[in-house]
Amino acid sequence: MICLLIGYLCGNFLTAEAVARLKKGGSAFSVGSGNPGMANMAKQFGIGTGAVVLAGDLGKTFIACLACRWWLFHGMGGTAAAWAGVGVVLGHDFPMWHRLKGGKGVACTCAALICVSLKYGILACLVGLVGVLFSGYLALGAVLIPIAFLIPAFLTGGGEIGALTLVLTLLMYQRNRGNLEKIRTGQELKTDLLAALRKRK
Repeated sequence: MICLLIGYLCGNFLTAEAVARLKKGGSAFSVGSGNPGMANMAKQFGIGTGAVVLAGDLGKTFIACLACRWWLFHGMGGTAAAWAGVGVVLGHDFPMWHRLKGGKGVACTCAALICVSLKYGILACLVGLVGVLFSGYLALGAVLIPIAFLIPAFLTGGGEIGALTLVLTLLMYQRNRGNLEKIRTGQELKTDLLAALRKRK
């Protein structure tokens, strides 16, 4: 529970909110799609700004997860990181200072999984990236990330880490449910990541 609380408090810091106020003088929730995440910030202010938001969201997750895993609760190993990771995602998705309305937690989820297992975390992130590259749908790639981590979590981490990964999967689905429904009905716009990167160079 201490790991969960530490993660939640760290997750409440939305990097996109700080960046938007510096760039625009207003809230990230009033910029573009209103999502305080890397993709929205990159689309509105450029790849460099998106990278800053990504670094901040990854950083807060690494701080919470690694502090719990390697310092506060060293004996718990990956389980401590998993609890803290769930906390960060909850704080990012449902920040107490913004009426529990936050982002989607994609970068935070990626960082949390990497802190639990470097090898399988990176592999899960690559699965999500490939999903976006082939489908063009960011929401699909986002949901694939924790799904790809589920089996390794249960097999190598045990039931507790597996259950926490399932929580992350359900959170990711909940935050992307609207976009997934639009994919099903053909209303969701596709994103060509490679073309977008070339265009921003």
